[in-house]
Amino acid sequence: MKVWAQSVKSQRRHRQKDPTLEMELDQGKMDQEPGRPTWNRQIEFTLAGIGCAVGLGNIWRFPYLCYRSGGGAFLVPYLLMLLVMGIPLLYMELILGQYMRRGPVHALAKACPLLKGVGLATVAISFIMCTYYNIIITWGLYYLFSSFQSPLPWQSCNNTWNTPNCTDHINPNTSSHSSTASQQFFNYRMLERTGGVEESGVLRWELFLLLLLAWILLYFCIFKGVKSTGKVVYFTALFPYVILLALLINNVQLPGAMEGISFFIVPNWEKLLELEVWINAAAQIFNSIGIGFGSLMAMSSYNNFNNNILKDTLAISITNSLTSILAGFVIFSAFGYMSHLQNIPVSELAVDGPGLVFVVYPQAFATMPVAPLWAILFFFMLLCLGLDSQFAMVEVMATSLMDGFGGPLMKFLRHKEMLVLAVCSTAFLLGIPHVMQVGIYVFQLMDHYTAIVSLMFLAFFEVLAICGLYGVRRLSANLKEMTGNRPNIFFRVCWMFVAPLLITIILVFTIIQFKPARYEDYVYPPWAQGIGWVIAMASIIWIPLGALHTLWVLPGSFTERLVKSITPYALENERRGDTYPNIAVISSLGRETEKPHIQTNL
Repeated sequence: MKVWAQSVKSQRRHRQKDPTLEMELDQGKMDQEPGRPTWNRQIEFTLAGIGCAVGLGNIWRFPYLCYRSGGGAFLVPYLLMLLVMGIPLLYMELILGQYMRRGPVHALAKACPLLKGVGLATVAISFIMCTYYNIIITWGLYYLFSSFQSPLPWQSCNNTWNTPNCTDHINPNTSSHSSTASQQFFNYRMLERTGGVEESGVLRWELFLLLLLAWILLYFCIFKGVKSTGKVVYFTALFPYVILLALLINNVQLPGAMEGISFFIVPNWEKLLELEVWINAAAQIFNSIGIGFGSLMAMSSYNNFNNNILKDTLAISITNSLTSILAGFVIFSAFGYMSHLQNIPVSELAVDGPGLVFVVYPQAFATMPVAPLWAILFFFMLLCLGLDSQFAMVEVMATSLMDGFGGPLMKFLRHKEMLVLAVCSTAFLLGIPHVMQVGIYVFQLMDHYTAIVSLMFLAFFEVLAICGLYGVRRLSANLKEMTGNRPNIFFRVCWMFVAPLLITIILVFTIIQFKPARYEDYVYPPWAQGIGWVIAMASIIWIPLGALHTLWVLPGSFTERLVKSITPYALENERRGDTYPNIAVISSLGRETEKPHIQTNL
């Protein structure tokens, strides 16, 4: 109790010295920091975290990587990477966010001023991703509204958009160049895609209006901040499991389903000798849990100061992986049925990117009893999954703006609801190129250079900033200050050695084995690849810019500036005009030692 009371008093004194902390909104019942909203119930944060981690990537990215990596053998490195990297690094992010009571920008600026740009980069990558991630929700809405008819429009080849090489369950086409009715609906009806990025085509007004609807839905789900998000996640985080289980029960009864499931669970052990399989497993853990995006760090900043973070960490990470495995059974049973329909082996199916969601799944339930009902439930589930992930990506942007510019923004906008509206409106406008006929090529280009290239750099520098420069000792002491317990030896070893080593290997091989973006058989021209690198640099560039700015504003010689730049809270001390102690007298709690305060009892 004494430690807790000293912590509360320390926070109060710290707030008095830093007036920028008074710029928070006054919403709801507060805990240690008046002005910062908290979750009404802790279960709301857990469900929101699960909703953030569990998304469309579990439905298509995990099965696709598993499929490409030889099926069951992929599960071995995947589960190992979850244990030694996914869970420890998620724990690290949640500790820092809850302790600092700030989003990623200001939390990392406090922890390691030299790498404060990592926080800005996480916000940038989250915002970039939310501009095109909502396109998947838009497609889901298109399919949802198209499902209110019987027969389903992708159920047969008797449509104006179908080509002679179309095949379905009624009119099978044994040609090696055939494509299913669901593939042609996706490509030629919904997208009406052009031949490449060189041809922009026209605006697809149906998709434009649905994109607007998607952003309106998102806005009304989160415009009140964590108070409204906490209510919505009770439904959006739980409903998808009902649908996945229902689909699994139905899929296992389809012809060929067992062959697909066998491909999923029977390992091809030779694949474990390929380094790319291990890299894919590690990359999937990062993409799925969201390490490096800053979303969960922002959400944890709204926790009660003494919340038991380990329970949340285990709940989020384990639920995320179990969902991926459940989705694996669902999708591979659908693979088996699709291979039976096309009369080819499971290993020869042509699947790529979001086609798993909008081609394979619809093809699987097209012949189910009451097919339109299954279609409606499935695409409504996709809407829930997409909205959950979007909550976090938009919230991290709004949280960072409030943390940094809360006072001026509130004088101009008056209410946080208007700030969220501004963020959503900007993202909507940036998403318009995706609803043109060239949209699928724009989407694939942005996803390749954001979700693969940028994320690996961000994750590396985040681990360097927190585990390396802020230090495992400080992080452990922060946790003890909040919960009374230090992390066990397993987490400390993972933070200090295992995670930095693995993320370095991943980054190196991401660079060495880098392949330009492509979509199916289409290879992007050099000028489009150049735009892709500009998109990647839009987030990465903040890391060196942040370091240069820190070294510029700190006083003293270059050596003194460098020492201060890796000293926690150095920038805050500079703004307050405090003197800098030697690094040796920085306390293990990550704050400057204040002896008179430490001896004081409340």
